[in-house]
Amino acid sequence: MAKKKQLNVTLRRSLNGRTEKHRACVSGLGLRRMHHTVTVEDTPENRGMINKVSYLLNVEEA
Repeated sequence: MAKKKQLNVTLRRSLNGRTEKHRACVSGLGLRRMHHTVTVEDTPENRGMINKVSYLLNVEEA
């Protein structure tokens, strides 16, 4: 079975003043605070959340 692709996602900008939907996307990715990095699977659901708040994030392949 092939290994699933992983993405390292880091929150680079503050959530202050952001819309509730954007805060929910960041929370859904598992990010808690600025400069926090999590590893998530590269799925269409995660890609959608990343694309919505891409201006807040730094994304790299794991």
